[in-house]
Amino acid sequence: MKISRKPIISVLSFKAMGSPCKLHLYLTQKQAKTVPQAALSCIRALEKKYSRYQSDSITTTINRGAGSGQGLRVDSETAALLDYAGEAFEQSDGLFDITSGVLRRIWDFKSGVLPPQEKITQTLDMIGWQKVRWRKPYIELPKGMELDFGGYVKEYAADTLASFCIEKGVRHGLVDLGGDIRVIGPHLNGKPWKIGIRNPDDPEKAVAHIDSTGGGVATSGSYERCMIVDGRRYGHVLNPLTGWPVRGLASVTVQADQCLIAGTLSTITMLKGRPEGSVWLQGMGVPNLIIEENDPGSEA
Repeated sequence: MKISRKPIISVLSFKAMGSPCKLHLYLTQKQAKTVPQAALSCIRALEKKYSRYQSDSITTTINRGAGSGQGLRVDSETAALLDYAGEAFEQSDGLFDITSGVLRRIWDFKSGVLPPQEKITQTLDMIGWQKVRWRKPYIELPKGMELDFGGYVKEYAADTLASFCIEKGVRHGLVDLGGDIRVIGPHLNGKPWKIGIRNPDDPEKAVAHIDSTGGGVATSGSYERCMIVDGRRYGHVLNPLTGWPVRGLASVTVQADQCLIAGTLSTITMLKGRPEGSVWLQGMGVPNLIIEENDPGSEA
């Protein structure tokens, strides 16, 4: 009796980086015994390394040393992520800023209460990549500042996980880390993966679908965490230059060769708002879907 070596679809569901995740991989029986769990170990290692919630993560270690006057030496992977953050900061005119996570200290979207402008102004003093001393491989933060890789590490993890699977011989599959997607290759029959784009007004439904046989897809949106105050909607995407939620765009979806690039472009577009973000993204020459806010209370 012969055992078929034709790959079959394997689906692994798990939670990582605060999001529900899935791996859809076409695997041989031999691959199925090792690849899914090895891939899971890969994502767990990245989460442990970069999560600000882990007491021994590199993020926590860097932030704990803020104001110490001593630079911390980082490994090559972290150095590459820091270089990328610096480049994204420059290309976005300061809007993509991994020091802006401190704004979460004053914005509580469950409270339904806006922070006073005085607190926002005080917090802005602790934001600004240009204030960070980054002399590869040493990084040093001024007192009170923090780094947060959360704005792009999940997209980076999707690419890393896809590369890991490819190294293990996987040629057809899809990595979905909470909506940050990297397609390894089409279905076994050559058909593309259909990726649903959430409707901001009804997130359980898709407003459109994207076909993909490879590359990354990422969506940035303000609809998942928000609050309504005095009839005006305030989303969780915060402008690091003003400290206030961005306005104008409900969601931005981008396709690119890598999920990291797609995520960065979609985030910057959201931060630029309407109409600047739309114009800027069109100039990037990548497939995209922009959904504008239709709530009359969302306009500044």
